[in-house]
Amino acid sequence: MAKKRKVTKKKKTTKKKAAKRKKAPKGLWSKADINLLKKLFPTNPTSRIAKQLRRKTDAVKKKASRMGLRKSKTYLKSIGRA
Repeated sequence: MAKKRKVTKKKKTTKKKAAKRKKAPKGLWSKADINLLKKLFPTNPTSRIAKQLRRKTDAVKKKASRMGLRKSKTYLKSIGRA
């Protein structure tokens, strides 16, 4: 005869404390996020901006494109693209 298995309760996992800056609901951009994007986009790498905003790089690129934001000529020269 097969032995009966003990049923164990799942352990509750504790969530890490939320960061100081709350994350916006999926897909929504707060005014603060938009202002920060306007300020940082021309002179900073998109990946760094994405980390700061806690968004995917592609989402930042798409939002910047829709807003008509472009990298500055000095930034593009500094990375060897202009």
